[in-house]
Amino acid sequence: MFTRHFRHWPPALPKTLSVPQTSLTYNLEVSARRYPGKTALFYYGNAISYRALADDVERFAGWLARRAGVQRGDRVLLALQNSPQFAIAYYGILRADAVVVPVNPMLKTDELRYLAEDSGARVAVLGQELLEQWLPLAGDSLAHGIVAAYSDLLPDSPDPALAGLALPEAVAAPRAPVPAPLTAWLDALGADLRTGPSEAGPDDLAVLPYTSGTTGRPKGCKHPHRTAMATATGGNVWFGACADTVLLASLPMFHVTAMQGSLNGPLQAGATIVVMSRWDRMMAARLIERHRVTAFTGITAMVVDFLSNPQLAEHDLSSLTRIGGGGAAMPEAVAAKLESLLGLPFIEGYGLTETMAPSHINPPHRPKRQCAGIPFFDTDARVVDVDTGAECGPGQTGEIIVSGPQVFTGYWNNPQATAEAFCEHDGKRFFRTGDLGHFDEDGYFFITDRLKRMINAAGFKVWPAEVESMLYAHPSIAEACVISMQDAHRGESVKAVVVLRPERRAQLAGAEDAQREAQRIIDWAREKMAAYKVPRAVEFVDSLPKTATGKVFWRMLQEAEKRKWT
Repeated sequence: MFTRHFRHWPPALPKTLSVPQTSLTYNLEVSARRYPGKTALFYYGNAISYRALADDVERFAGWLARRAGVQRGDRVLLALQNSPQFAIAYYGILRADAVVVPVNPMLKTDELRYLAEDSGARVAVLGQELLEQWLPLAGDSLAHGIVAAYSDLLPDSPDPALAGLALPEAVAAPRAPVPAPLTAWLDALGADLRTGPSEAGPDDLAVLPYTSGTTGRPKGCKHPHRTAMATATGGNVWFGACADTVLLASLPMFHVTAMQGSLNGPLQAGATIVVMSRWDRMMAARLIERHRVTAFTGITAMVVDFLSNPQLAEHDLSSLTRIGGGGAAMPEAVAAKLESLLGLPFIEGYGLTETMAPSHINPPHRPKRQCAGIPFFDTDARVVDVDTGAECGPGQTGEIIVSGPQVFTGYWNNPQATAEAFCEHDGKRFFRTGDLGHFDEDGYFFITDRLKRMINAAGFKVWPAEVESMLYAHPSIAEACVISMQDAHRGESVKAVVVLRPERRAQLAGAEDAQREAQRIIDWAREKMAAYKVPRAVEFVDSLPKTATGKVFWRMLQEAEKRKWT
């Protein structure tokens, strides 16, 4: 096992962790018994106690079981923005012994249909702002749906501390009529139905988040309760989270980073979660000051925006004891500014959907900048040569492979992809991350490149093969290759290199026609896919470079694009 990092392990913490052999649902039950009147969730001025949260979870689970027919192991789609409804639905699904399929609320109808059909989910929970995208699935791919209006859980009177700040449009919107066969959130909970005792154990499937690779459609990552418990429990121990922790939940909870660090971990600890539906730097500063927030997790772009607030110095942020995150390396200048303004280092971590958030994280007492950190509790991480599989030494770049209690059990209904995702090394089964990196003499890991083709657009992962497969549906496109391009604000954005069909190419008279055609493709893509996946630029070429086996040589195009950056 890799132990080089043990010399810098956080003092007083065990190097191995005993994770409770229970379900996530049990965590909430315990916290509700321990701290019934304590605030579990603050939502723009509305305080929801652990007792009230647990009761709503029971009623939600009862409706799923008795009205929607959800049974043990059934998958349920969850498409909500950060909100109390997200937490209630998430734990209600688990309380019904079912499986949460978290969905990015930005997805479009065709993307949603694929997730419903691939997961086999027949029930969905969605925000009312998403009705247009979901209605074509009602009665077809989906048999039941619950529609939530976030404004239902706002306080009766606005919080004076937030005066002058606008709530997100979807949050402020009043409840709208819910068309059949869908059910309104308040009607579902108002039925006050209950179900029997939970039977799910640590090996029952709990969460099925979807991710994509370099070939084909998104794949569901199978996470039983025990893998989710590993990083939720580990995160609490690592950072000393307790019932007096107050966490700002600004990252989207459908993603495993926030799911674990801003929902499952805090609820297990009995902490208080200050929920933001959408990122807003002014709102974040007010909420931190108002609720004496102690911990804040965000992606690099979020922290950059937060520190750029010209009014930041007007707020009392002294309650903060920890700021961290991941998604992209924190620029040196920004990390230095954070330490200068708030006296706090940025604690970076690294993980994937397949590892239910962290496989690596920086020790709070000795973090390194632009560093993935050290292997997490009971995690064995190695760097191996991409071609030979031989283990690399300090400073040598190779693929990072991981073995640990947080590693998923495989891809949903995809044994071939599962087999390809794992390898045997040193007599142990390791997950192949697809990321290139190295470790230093201290055992700290650094991500240097991507073996896979993922594009990181402001913290959102974009998988070129998925975008390409959708672009091929455009009537003018013969071939397409998706690469990343530099973006001053987002870090990276999506670019499509396109070969037009001969008949369409013949219709373009010049540069202005080509420019208009490129914009038409972008506009078309905007109707078909989530905004962060839409190409920001389209470049037309006569042909795409190919390998000897006929595959598109995307690396050549990517390298040519990168040369434009320098």
